[in-house]
Amino acid sequence: MIISIVNHTRGKLNDEDIQVGIRAINRQIAHDFEPYWSLGGALRLEGRSEDTPDKLRLPDLRGDAVIYLWDQVDVDDAIGYHDLNARGIPFGFVFTEISKELGESWTVTLSHEALELIGDAQVNLLVMGPHPQNKQQTVFHWYEMCDAVQDEHYKVDGIDVSNFLLPLYFTNDPEPGGRNDFLGRMYHGHALESFGINPGGYIGFFNPETKEHETFSRKSDARARKRLEIKGKAAITRRSLRYQYGSEKVEEAATVARRAARGRAGAVAAAPGAPAPAYEIIAASKERKE
Repeated sequence: MIISIVNHTRGKLNDEDIQVGIRAINRQIAHDFEPYWSLGGALRLEGRSEDTPDKLRLPDLRGDAVIYLWDQVDVDDAIGYHDLNARGIPFGFVFTEISKELGESWTVTLSHEALELIGDAQVNLLVMGPHPQNKQQTVFHWYEMCDAVQDEHYKVDGIDVSNFLLPLYFTNDPEPGGRNDFLGRMYHGHALESFGINPGGYIGFFNPETKEHETFSRKSDARARKRLEIKGKAAITRRSLRYQYGSEKVEEAATVARRAARGRAGAVAAAPGAPAPAYEIIAASKERKE
């Protein structure tokens, strides 16, 4: 897959710096991501034919997909979401100003979006797995490569890139000696478990019982909530609702969902030998969210 990168930052990022970032992410894809996933791609900087991105015609597309680097928050879109335009071509945005507010380099967001676009270009993959509050309940997890570990990054040639999940993360059966994410960081002596969440990250899934898409983080994870609040400055779309925690609409939905979650959590806690829930719901919607 060739992913066209188009610079719409109005001089805030120059093409030379972007080429340095692209080179590092291409090395990450080839040397780190593809050996685990057998899925590959390459980013390539293209020219800019118009002042603002055209999500329908995509005149700057020179490959199989396109990601725009933009210094503003598109009121019709959301931070770094990857989606499909009307012609079925995968595309995405990386909003550099919001990356700054999150306290991370734009290269981390671009790495995150590129890996997730390669992993699920059509935005339609779900994986059966356990509900984070009730392991006996089956839900359908979004096939996202970075969300659960999105607060973690590492360097390739001195450039920050995003941590990402490995295939064993999306399996239910224990895999002795297996790795579930690339960095394998330990927290309180434990590495990331399948369908788990590291600090600062969150996961989403479709819950067949509530018939809603729900987003969960580790309990009382202020960093994860802060990320959602900042990302919530972008407007609601099919893929961006996941980041709308700060909006009135999703806050209202989240309040209702938290009440329902407390009821479900109480039922789980009442079961003999059931552990206390380690996660809490932070948003819920009928739409798939990001």
